Amino acid sequence: MIVFSCHQKEETMIHKDGYYWFLTYGFPDFQREEFEKTVNKKWKIKTVRVAGCVVTQELVDSVRSENEKTDLALQKRYGKNWKDLYDKDIQDYTMKQVDIMDVLITNKVFRKELAKHKIEIDNVDKDAEQLGRPDFYKVNINKIYPEEGIAFTVNVDLKNRTVNLIK
Repeated sequence: MIVFSCHQKEETMIHKDGYYWFLTYGFPDFQREEFEKTVNKKWKIKTVRVAGCVVTQELVDSVRSENEKTDLALQKRYGKNWKDLYDKDIQDYTMKQVDIMDVLITNKVFRKELAKHKIEIDNVDKDAEQLGRPDFYKVNINKIYPEEGIAFTVNVDLKNRTVNLIK
């Protein structure tokens, strides 16, 4: 038996946290999930893992049914082509991450700070957050073991290709 307690408005599929929920199961795609975290905020979408890799047909059918309802609610809010627009946002965000890294790896201050924290250039784990305008980002560079926290933070201006050390 599967029970979903979402406290949702039936007609909109918006949960009490204000997000549309998509249910998932199976082995996660960690890289895509990382990109989705930022884009999902804009779209008010949350991905909720309801099972691992071992699932029953009942679970698969239940997840499909719930996700179809969510899809219809998103179509109603954003239009029938919402998935195409969402995928474009994911693609654009992915390209911004490439642009950010391109600016960072060519910056002397950034490289010096990496060396100070003993982080290899090909092993950078970062979290980027857009600030105020489209080409300006706050980037946290995580320590080698992310559970140890943030090594340092920089602001990256993609338009002017500059990097400023924050801490």
